Amino acid sequence: MKIVSWNVNGIRAVVKKDFFDTVKDLNPDVLCIQETKAQVDETEQALSDISDDFNIAANAAEQKGYSGTAILSKNDFLSTSTGVGKEEHDSEGRVICSEFEDFYLVNVYVPNSGQKLVRLDYRETWDNDFLNYLKSLEKKKPVIVCGDMNVAHKAIDLKNDKSNYNKTAGYTQKEIDGMTRFLENGFVDTFRHFHPEEVAYTYWSYRFSARKKNIGWRLDYFLISESLVDKVEKIEILSDIMGSDHCPVALTLTV
Repeated sequence: MKIVSWNVNGIRAVVKKDFFDTVKDLNPDVLCIQETKAQVDETEQALSDISDDFNIAANAAEQKGYSGTAILSKNDFLSTSTGVGKEEHDSEGRVICSEFEDFYLVNVYVPNSGQKLVRLDYRETWDNDFLNYLKSLEKKKPVIVCGDMNVAHKAIDLKNDKSNYNKTAGYTQKEIDGMTRFLENGFVDTFRHFHPEEVAYTYWSYRFSARKKNIGWRLDYFLISESLVDKVEKIEILSDIMGSDHCPVALTLTV
């Protein structure tokens, strides 16, 4: 089973590029999209060209043109749900969960702490509540979490670690500690588990020719329950695929 996760930075914008050809070439069984920046009906309309091939479930923020997530699957979902069950988080369309026979798949677009770190305290609350939500799912069956988690966990995960530490959203100690808690509570960062020394990024700013210079961050993850680690065949960061300021990440596992 091949699961692809991609922050597309606007579904209506990316489908005007080579998105459909890219999806065809990647041939995922499941595609998880973050930052759709669209309402549910707008997401479904943007994806209508591949709706015959995929079942589509989407979540949207109350604020139009903001956040949003979607899961596309060639197989039927056993069930789908949105949010983490807390009103303070669930108005932004950041979480959608699909249940499959062997696991829950949670697609997430984690809040950015913002310019001048104005949402850093909120982000700390989010991380704790999201972890509690995942652990509640895990009581029933294993969990796969994918998406833009808006944190570089270690110095290897961003180009300029020293100049960004505790100054830039995505690389503060609170955010790093949040990711550490996921790992301490039984979730495995698949890419770093299988590629402990590899430098690879998933996000590059549109400014300063960052992608051309490979001045990037690894913000996009597949975290999985420990019981699934032996089922992983491959985890890939597909940095050659364009269309967004993020690139796709692909997990292949035996189910």
